[in-house]
Amino acid sequence: MNILVTGRNGQLGWELQRALAPLGHVHAVDRSQLDLSRPETLAPFVTALRPAVIVNAAAYTAVDLAEKETEVARRVNAESVQLLAALAKQLGALFVHYSTDYVFDGNGLRAYLETDPVAPCNAYGATKLEGERAVAASAADWLVFRTSWVYSTRGRNFMRTILRLASERESMSVVNDQQGAPTSARMIADLSAHAIALALKERRQDAFESGLFHLTARGTTTWYGFASEIVSLARQSGVFDIKVNDVLPVGTEAYPTPARRPAFSVLDNAKFEHRFGLSRLDWAAALRLVFDDLARA
Repeated sequence: MNILVTGRNGQLGWELQRALAPLGHVHAVDRSQLDLSRPETLAPFVTALRPAVIVNAAAYTAVDLAEKETEVARRVNAESVQLLAALAKQLGALFVHYSTDYVFDGNGLRAYLETDPVAPCNAYGATKLEGERAVAASAADWLVFRTSWVYSTRGRNFMRTILRLASERESMSVVNDQQGAPTSARMIADLSAHAIALALKERRQDAFESGLFHLTARGTTTWYGFASEIVSLARQSGVFDIKVNDVLPVGTEAYPTPARRPAFSVLDNAKFEHRFGLSRLDWAAALRLVFDDLARA
């Protein structure tokens, strides 16, 4: 069975190659092979491969730049997603796609359900929402997983940025009025693999139902809380050169950005757990596992 994974060199795409390997022959591709900013080029590659599963881990994720490059973001996050879903329908393949907490406005007071009203507060979130809706309208067999605050041992992410800053500065300030659930790419990939395996079994039994699910780590924190835990674990490990002495909490207004960020990004995962029978790690426990990987490296 051929499994196509886009975004091979991204945080999630990298982890998916490992997690999906037991399910079939994973064909992981990067932009040089499958460029989602050029939707018209996708069909020949995908139809030649004839995958049984298409897992789209590629995305335009430059949140601030998307305010200027909205059309490029839309091609990657919506137009190409629509085309990949249509190709999945044509080939009889399962289509798996990832979305974001940024489809919500961030004004919530309780964890968001999949059925809660969406209202993206920036261009990135708006293009990801377009992608979600394109998948739902495709008539393919599909799964969409919304996640948040993704980090890993590779790529550009908050954890790696904090580690770099902690080695350069004696003091740093981090936003403390945005709440969410830091979620490791490894955990997303592992849970995705189990969910896909179940979905494939259900399809063989003609019992599959497409759906949208929230998929994040358990628990909540702020960017300040996340940064503080990163620095603490780095110092405990003894393998990182940590210079910082003070991590200071500040408000969002201290770091104005072109794109507005949601103040509240907590997602309710009950639907995912019920549907797939899977449990999730607490964000701090998952972070400790990632640090074990970093320390060994």
